[in-house]
Amino acid sequence: MIVTYAPEPELLTQVLDSVQPQVGHVVVFDNGSPGLDVAAGLSGREAVSVVASASNVGLAAALNRAIERARALGFGHVLLMDQDSVLDAGMVATLAQALATLLQHGPVAAVGPQFVDARSGKAAPFVRMGFPLNVKDYGAPGQTVSCDFLITSGSLIPLAMLDRVGGMDESLFIDNIDMDWCFRAKAAGLALHGVCDAQMHHRIGEQLRASRVKRDGVVVHKPFRLYYIMRNRLLLYPRASTPRVWVAQDLPRLVLKLIGNGLFIAPRWIRLRFMFRGLWDGIRGRSGPMPAP
Repeated sequence: MIVTYAPEPELLTQVLDSVQPQVGHVVVFDNGSPGLDVAAGLSGREAVSVVASASNVGLAAALNRAIERARALGFGHVLLMDQDSVLDAGMVATLAQALATLLQHGPVAAVGPQFVDARSGKAAPFVRMGFPLNVKDYGAPGQTVSCDFLITSGSLIPLAMLDRVGGMDESLFIDNIDMDWCFRAKAAGLALHGVCDAQMHHRIGEQLRASRVKRDGVVVHKPFRLYYIMRNRLLLYPRASTPRVWVAQDLPRLVLKLIGNGLFIAPRWIRLRFMFRGLWDGIRGRSGPMPAP
């Protein structure tokens, strides 16, 4: 299933061409793309269902609605996809085989591929939480890596595990949805695994800037996304399923993100305004879509 919002038509075609041969059916949930008829653009494709929302209901709600459609179609597993993730050949089969093997040894909430940043060409690690720093494991060919977090895109999830963990938290609207779901899965005693032989190309953020501090570069988000990034991490801190070690290491990261965006990334004042607004709403416990100014 693919959630879209104002997708680049050529890139969406690449995404569909990469995923369609690997799955039984593709559900595309268009989140109210302005001035773009996604359903018309995908007409004529076999085994593709388009659910068109009249407005942007948020990523979490879009995923939940698409999951409901997958249930109605009789499928037992869902592959969650962003509109900019291009799968390598055989990725889904590799994930499914790894999942079947892992389930012989215990309950697994989800498996996910190792993604390569489409802009830098660098592979992302799988992460295990630690203090003061996380453990980043890049794995090796043939390996599956136990981890504490999988990004939404590329995750293969049995619907039975969604029944145990619950759906995506619609109150978060956009960001930290995958983080929250993974926290709940781990708290329920379920495992998460990265599969090194399963590969996809993916983009995080709107830009990737070179950095002397971070070898993989600095991800730059649009100002409105910073509202959700700041607010939602505050909403996650007090939850029972959220690991205390993540809260302890994320607080300094929050401060660094605030300083970095406020001092080094233009437009600085606009970015600061969105971040402080998100922090204030997070402190007040306000959730859902960002209120109008």
